[in-house]
Amino acid sequence: MPDTLTPVRKAGRTQGFLLMFMSCLPVLGAVLLAPVLPRMQDHFGHSGAATALVPLSLTVPALMIALLAPFAGSIVDRFGRKRLLLTGLAVYAVFGTAPLWLDGLAAIVLSRAGVGVAEAAIMTCCTTLISDYFAGTERDRWLGMQTVFASLSATLFFALGGALGAQDWRNPFWLYASSLLFLVLAAALIWQPSGETARAGERTPLPPLPARALALPCAVSVVGGIVFYTPIVELPYVLDAAGITAVPTIGAFAALASLATAGGAYTFGRVSARGTATLLPIAFGLAGIGLVLLGATSMVPVIVLGAVIASAGTGLMLPTLLVWAQSGLTFEQRGRGTGLWTAAQFLGEFVCPLLVVAFTGALGGLGAAVALVGAIALLLAFLTRRVLASTANDRRISDGVTWTP
Repeated sequence: MPDTLTPVRKAGRTQGFLLMFMSCLPVLGAVLLAPVLPRMQDHFGHSGAATALVPLSLTVPALMIALLAPFAGSIVDRFGRKRLLLTGLAVYAVFGTAPLWLDGLAAIVLSRAGVGVAEAAIMTCCTTLISDYFAGTERDRWLGMQTVFASLSATLFFALGGALGAQDWRNPFWLYASSLLFLVLAAALIWQPSGETARAGERTPLPPLPARALALPCAVSVVGGIVFYTPIVELPYVLDAAGITAVPTIGAFAALASLATAGGAYTFGRVSARGTATLLPIAFGLAGIGLVLLGATSMVPVIVLGAVIASAGTGLMLPTLLVWAQSGLTFEQRGRGTGLWTAAQFLGEFVCPLLVVAFTGALGGLGAAVALVGAIALLLAFLTRRVLASTANDRRISDGVTWTP
């Protein structure tokens, strides 16, 4: 049987930036509708069902990513990266623009679930392809840039959603058609990387995942998703409680925090050689200190400073967690490992608002709840340092190398 594998090719900036832009599509799904939710609520009324379904239309894609990314990872490893990516981009456009023609709120929520299915495929494929195409510090730079692009695009998409929705709450849904442009570009510029196990007409068993090695990074990433999302979701409410009610002012402070997230992620590509055992405790430590400041005061300058510090920490945290989860995975395992990590991260983001509400009720205030999330982040900084340093020590001893912490 002839070998039908694609010859080895060298990826460059064209492929890297295309993967960056496509990685922003799930961010589009997450924040684009936030500015028009009140107008959607007015359109569908304030009955019990509508009150629940309108906010669900914003959050259900994240839930679908959390549920389906592991399955997307299995498809990636079994049938290839490019095929699923192109399918996901097409499905994204179909379900993303569906609310332009749908009248029923339940049908719109179902279409949003379809967007989440497509986002699970797109996110898993893009992240896996970054690790396929690049290696070493170059890979780390692109993984850091992925979070940079996501952070900056969130600010842009929020503004676009507000501008487009000023006349009609349905207008922002037109932006989902942008995935068709990426579909054309990906078909021309993205290729199936070498090492693919599934040859034409041949299906070989996939090697099992190192479940024990993946369990800890994924578990920490669930908490990391909570920590990452807390300043994004809660900063406007904390500012409102401190007396800042002007929407442009809140938006400016949120944009400043978003820039800090991008800065932290950009830094990762420059310091990744220091290793997970060093960077992850620093990231959680910064996030924890920032969240404690954010929640423990009513002074606006301190709140903003806390948001900036926390966001810088979370920007460093995400690519560090991903590299930790992917370490040791072979080509045939990388899609499933990436899918599990993506599911863990988005699960944390999905439960974050619910957890903060529970903490607020138990502790009697939002500030205390945010500070508690910060304390959890500080505890993780200590625990990850102990665990990762111990693991590195054990590895060096087993290799016959003397190591001093």
